[in-house]
Amino acid sequence: MNKKQDTPKSFPWDNPRFKNWVAMMRAEKAVARELTRALAPLDLKIAQLDAMINLYRHPGQSQHDLARRLLVGRSNMTMLLPQLEAQGLLRRESDRKDKRVLRLYLTDEGERRLMQALEVYTTLIDRVMNQSTPEECDRMGDMMRRISEMLKEE
Repeated sequence: MNKKQDTPKSFPWDNPRFKNWVAMMRAEKAVARELTRALAPLDLKIAQLDAMINLYRHPGQSQHDLARRLLVGRSNMTMLLPQLEAQGLLRRESDRKDKRVLRLYLTDEGERRLMQALEVYTTLIDRVMNQSTPEECDRMGDMMRRISEMLKEE
């Protein structure tokens, strides 16, 4: 008899944790796909929206600070920020104390477009999160924060 047939093999997809993780990743991709589609009429991408949200909440950040908040490399910011600037959504101002540092701010048009995008985003979030009870939603959020913290420490 073939050795392969004699020994039962355990596969990752037989593990409930693996199956649940894959389900969560698929759900995240489906949400990202839907958000990408919903933001298209506003001429925005998800990465641009993330940057704009952070600039709205923390105006005057440096490019380095924004990259750190978004958990991306500065090279990502080097590509992203000119796109926002070209659309008239972002402006850069020299730091008063250190002329080498540029501070980032949303323009009035950037804030207007962000408010439109947030309406789209929150509608999608509500639609998705209505699939769970408030308690399930809280547990899911707690778990994702624990995972983020655990991986941040490593």
